[in-house]
Order: sequence, then C-alpha cells, then structure tokens
Amino acid sequence: MKRVFALLVMLPALTVQAQVKVAGNITDGRGKSVAGVSITLKNTYDGSTSDSLGNFSFSTSEKGKHILETSIIGFRPLEQELEIGTSDIRLNIAMKELITELKAVVISAGSFVASDKSKGAVLSALDIVTTPSANGDVTSAFKSLPGTQQVGESEGLFVRGGSATESKIYMDGNLVNNFFYSSTPGIATRGRFNPFLFKGTVFSSGGYSALYGQALSSALILETIDLPERTQADLGVSVIGIGGGIQKLSKDKKSSWGISYNYANLWLGFAINKQKQDFYQIPVYHQGDANLRFRTKSGGMIKYYGYISTNKVGFRDADIDSVVLKNAFALENLNTYQNINWRENLGSAWKMTTGVSYSTNKDDITNELQDANNQKQTITNPSFYAFKNFKLKNKAQYAQARFVLEKKLGGLNAIRFGSDYFYSEEKSTYTLYDGSQFSESVTDNMNSVFAETDVFITNNLAAKIGGRLEHSQLLAKWNIAPRVSVAYKFRDNSQASFAYGLFYQNPERKYLPSVAGLDFSRAAHYILQYQKMNNGRILRVEAFYKKYTDLYKTASSVTGREVATNNNGFGHAQGLELFFRDKKTFKDVDYWISYSYLDTKRDFLNYPQAITPSFAANHTAALVVKKFITSWKTQFNLSYNFATGRPYYHFAYDNAQGKYVIGDAGKTINYNSMSFSVNYLPGIGKKNPKAFVVWVLGINNVLGQDQVFSYNYNNAGTRKEAVTPPSKRFIFIGCFMSFGIDRTQDAINNNL
Repeated sequence: MKRVFALLVMLPALTVQAQVKVAGNITDGRGKSVAGVSITLKNTYDGSTSDSLGNFSFSTSEKGKHILETSIIGFRPLEQELEIGTSDIRLNIAMKELITELKAVVISAGSFVASDKSKGAVLSALDIVTTPSANGDVTSAFKSLPGTQQVGESEGLFVRGGSATESKIYMDGNLVNNFFYSSTPGIATRGRFNPFLFKGTVFSSGGYSALYGQALSSALILETIDLPERTQADLGVSVIGIGGGIQKLSKDKKSSWGISYNYANLWLGFAINKQKQDFYQIPVYHQGDANLRFRTKSGGMIKYYGYISTNKVGFRDADIDSVVLKNAFALENLNTYQNINWRENLGSAWKMTTGVSYSTNKDDITNELQDANNQKQTITNPSFYAFKNFKLKNKAQYAQARFVLEKKLGGLNAIRFGSDYFYSEEKSTYTLYDGSQFSESVTDNMNSVFAETDVFITNNLAAKIGGRLEHSQLLAKWNIAPRVSVAYKFRDNSQASFAYGLFYQNPERKYLPSVAGLDFSRAAHYILQYQKMNNGRILRVEAFYKKYTDLYKTASSVTGREVATNNNGFGHAQGLELFFRDKKTFKDVDYWISYSYLDTKRDFLNYPQAITPSFAANHTAALVVKKFITSWKTQFNLSYNFATGRPYYHFAYDNAQGKYVIGDAGKTINYNSMSFSVNYLPGIGKKNPKAFVVWVLGINNVLGQDQVFSYNYNNAGTRKEAVTPPSKRFIFIGCFMSFGIDRTQDAINNNL
C-alpha cells in the first residue's frame, strides 16, 4: 500500500515532466502581430489563442508527428507538421491575409465608381437627381466631378482636353451611339435615359479597361438594374411634361417586366423661362421604353431593354451676316435602341456575359434664310447666303455583338477575355438651295478581341493588365492597345494607383467619307492617383499626362464641307485634379468639392497650329452641398460651378499661304453658375401611405450671372456675337409619385 500511495503521489509530477511547451509568435505578411489566432494540434484538445502581441503558448503530452493548425477570419488557414519530442518548441508563424473584396485595394486610377453597393462609390443615382445643376441628367451630374469641362453650348462629356466625341458611353457592355438627343445650334441637349435605370456607373476619365475601346479620352460605363425590389408604379408631372411607368415583379421574384412613357412639351417651361430664340416649333418629345428580366436556374440573368423616342423643334435666330435676316432651323428626330444581355454562371468559377444591341437614328434637318416677315429668301450674291438654305436627312443604323468569358482564379484574381463586333451604316442626303441633291454613305465593320487579368498579390498590392486588338474595315488598319493599372494600399488604408494605356479612335462621321490611307488617331494616358476613404470622407488627388498622335486634319471639300485628309495632327494634355466629399463633419450635411487644372494644346482638324482648343478651360471647380431637415421633411441642395474663360478663335483662309491662319482670338469671361433645388417629402413619418410623393423646385443659375460659352463670327470675320445660354435661368417645378415602394427613406439614407 505504501508503494501504491507513492506512485499516486508521483504520477502528476511524472505527467508534468512528460509535457512539452509549444510557444511562438504570429505575424502577417508585413511583420505585424496578429491577435486572436486559434492554434491547435489537430485531433487533440491542446492549443491556445494569440494575445495582442501575437504571442501564444500551450503544453502538450503528445509525442511524435502532429499537425499544428492556425486559423483566424481574414487569413488563409495554415497547417504545418511538428515533431514533438522531449524539448520545448519555439515557432514564428507568418500568416497570409486572405484577399477579400472588403479589404483589398481598389484599382481606381482614372475611374469614379458610382454605385450604392460599391465601397468606392462617389455618386449614386439619387446623387444624380438631387444635384441641382444636373437637372436629373446622368452626364450633367458628372460635370461636378474633376476632369470635366463646363461646356454649355454643346452636349456630351468634354474630358481632360478631349472633345465630346472622344468620350463614349456603354450600357451593359454595349456602345450607345446616340446617348444624347440630336444637336441643335448653340443649345446643349440632354441624355435620353433615366438615371434610375442604372444600378452602377463607372466614369473613367482616363486609363479605362481593355474591355472597351474607340474613345481617346474617357468611357462612361453604365449597368442597368437586375430585378426591382417589388412591384411598383410611378407618375411624374412637371412644367415640362408628364410621364409614368410600372415595374411588375413576379410572385417567385425570378422575373419582371416594365414599361414607361414620357411626354414633354416645353410650352409651359418656356413661358416661365423666357428663351432668347424665337421658337416657332416648341420642343415636343415622346419617349417610351420596355424591359424584361429573367433570373436563370444557375443564378444568371437575361435582360432586355428597348427604347424609342421622337421629337420636334424649330426656332429662329438672327443671321450674323445681316442686320435684318434670320436663320430658321428645324429638326425632327426618331431614335430607337434595343439591348439584350445574358449573364450566366457556367460552373468551375467560369462566367459568361454576352449581348447584342441594335439602334437606329433618323434626323430631318431644315435651315432657311428668312426676312423680317419670316419669309424664305434665296440670295445668290454673295453666294454664301444661298447655302444657308438647305435640307439634310441623316439615317443611321448600328449593331453590336459582344461575348466575354471570365474565370475566377482564386480570391479576387481573375482573367477575362472576349470579342466585339461593331457594324455601322450612316447615310446623308443634302438638298441645296437650288434643289440639287447629293448623297454620302459610310459603312464600317469593326472587329476586336481583348483580354484582361486582375492580379491581387496581397490585399495591399494589385494590378490589372490587359490589351485590345481592333481592325476597322473602313480604314483597313489594325491597332493594338496595351493597358495596365497598379494599386498599393498603405497602412492607414489610403492607396496610390498608377495607370498607363494606349487608346485609338476612328474619325468622326461628319468628316467622312474621305481620302484613302487614313489611320486611327491615338492617345497615350499616364495617370497617378492618391485616394483615402474613411469615416464618410473621400479624398482623391490625381495627376495625368496625355500625348496625342495621328490626330485628324481636315480641309474643305468641293461641297464646302470639312473632310479628314491626313493624320498629321498632334497634341498633349496634362493636369492635376482634386476631389473631396464629406458626410460626417457637419451634422446632416453632405458636400463635395472638385477642382481641375488643365494645360492642353493640340493641332487637329483645321487648326493652323497647336493651340488650346476652344472647349478647354485652364481651371474648373464645383461645390455641391446637401442638407436634409427631417422635422421639415425637406432636403435643400446647392451647387456652384466655376471655370476660367475658354479661348475662342476665328480661322481665316489665307490664299497666299494656302492654309488657315488665326484671324482673331480671345478668351471668354469666367463661367459662374449657382443652382438651387428643394425636395419636399410629405410622406416621411406616415404609416402605410398609398403613394410616396416628392415635390421638387429647382432653379439653375439662381443669381442670373452672365455666361459666355464662345463667339460666332460672320463670313468676313469682321463681326462676332457671343454664344450664351437660351435663358438667364431655368426654373423647374414638378411632383413625382411612386406606388408600391417608398423611396423617401432612401433619399435620406443615401444622401446623408
């Protein structure tokens, strides 16, 4: 019994002596301690958790070969083999952080992401409709961001020294050829599409993805919504028209359909806002669209969107070559757009996206020289008066087919590749003052292939590398465009990005048909960006340099029209941009500030030398402020846009030199415009209201500040007239109702 008792007393001591201590330190890839890591011997109860310094220790009586498991959320689980003997074990374990969308660096040089679900979101759809200067227009809202110009006499996005035609707009991957209503002399037209049609927007002011092409300056990439949240209807009434629609969600929430119709007649709007033009045909618009959406069994999506619109407008302006004559301009337009898009999960981390689009556009344009009694005048001496009487019929059709495959390679790494096919056919018929006619037709078939890969080395270092190959039947030429972007995230979660790429573009349709032997115009982009986002604040600083080569030069044809003749043009654009948005500093206030400095010169079209183009200002800035007062159920919005004066020129043809020279030049006054809007939401706080109502009052250029966009010259170049807005200010009043879904709370949450 004494021996047994002695063994029992000694057994715990013998057990302790048989145990081995396992200890160590755990760090991440940067050598930083990782706390809260679970460390265990596989298939045993032995283990520990790392402390705040990454240290851990535990004892085990196991012997021989065992597997040590190390795991924590956000890091890749780690297993390593241990040989446990009689000696203590000391380990230094380096864990690899999992590359996740939540933590990973965002490759964003040159791009503004606008999506409610994106962590890098800058503007949402509600931001667009509540920015006073935008008037609910998608592209106008982006003019409050750096890189864009305040061009008021023509539609489109003028980005970083590029013309409007150098910026392209895509919807669900397919090019939209007539995103804006047809041009009218000296009056900018708006975009055709409702901002609430889109769930995501990427505005790339340079260095955009290899999946897109044919844009020297920028790409605006729009993605339409999938399925609506629920069945809903809406109705809107304003000083410019009436419209409404319905979105019907199926009971199983796997499909939906929708239709809408909008009628605009600007009679009342023009009665409130007096126009400087004499509108003998008040602008009238009819617009309808339809959509079908289906979710597939594997979680994919099939989407159809169809659009049709017609509009008429006619107005008279004083003729600049006379003190008594007028020019009467009239336009009728018919536009259609169809887009079918199929996104499908193929299994094994493969995804397919394919789409087909088809659009048509028809413009019937008439211009007459009229006397004081609005009667047509045909004056053949001097002859340039006669050519002010003409008719122009433009007919165009466009088609695109697109196929993209994407493969996830683990984490956020991915590769995608595919092909585009574009078809365009445009025909113009001119009728001159004497009844004679001539027609021109331009057809092009363009093929492209592209590939791009996302490489996430760590959560802090990533790259996007791609390239694009294009062939134009019209030019009978190929181009190859490499693209690369690199981003690095610092310890304070700020990040730096660099992007480089080559971008090519065909000549504008209005300068075709032309001589043989033309090539693509080209631009090389270099972009360096710093960005920091935290606590409801976004700060972006971006520097860029663009080098233009092979720009198109033009000359007058026998018909007096400018046509492209060679690729001898060149130029550059460089600058610095700043964007800051803050939702936290001031209670219930959201504001953003943007600033751009631009230095650019180019020799293209009929320019006699390299000069700053007339659409480029050296300095532009914007301030947007929004405040929601819950007790008043009202949101107040204010925006102020500024730009230094833009250059203007009169090019005169010098017969002695056989080329154009600058006959006159100057700069416009600085551009200043303050706009204001108020949104009243009476349904806030009510339970189960039958309809959700938003009342809107908006005033553009509240202070009536003078604005001069450019100057027009008479034929001799001896007289000029300022190009100014159609009215000093524009006042908008409207009421918008939705049935079935409450957008009022969204208006508060998404804007504050």
